[in-house]
Amino acid sequence: LVRSRGLGDVYKRQVYMQYKSYKTLQINKEFGNLISALRNKKNPDKSRLQFCYEYDLDAGNLSRIENGLIDPKLSMLWRLSEAIDMPLSEIFKILEDNLGKDFYVIDK
Repeated sequence: LVRSRGLGDVYKRQVYMQYKSYKTLQINKEFGNLISALRNKKNPDKSRLQFCYEYDLDAGNLSRIENGLIDPKLSMLWRLSEAIDMPLSEIFKILEDNLGKDFYVIDK
């Protein structure tokens, strides 16, 4: 439960979190590291905030992606690939290479 204050009263609300497997977390972390590295390679002198401002991206969202905390939506992935100036398919290819040929999300 999370407690939040509003108009002097204390309210309780449930926070629902989606279960994520270890492998999903591993993909998110690896993808975040990749995006961070590609962003820094393209714009080594720009902070995350400057990068987001220039490409009209949400800095908090990008931070959560780069830290592997969220599964980004397809539209955000597309925007990131345009900002990094690399096709999304190429980003996924690098991600696949980084994870290795033996990596599967579904256990076989």
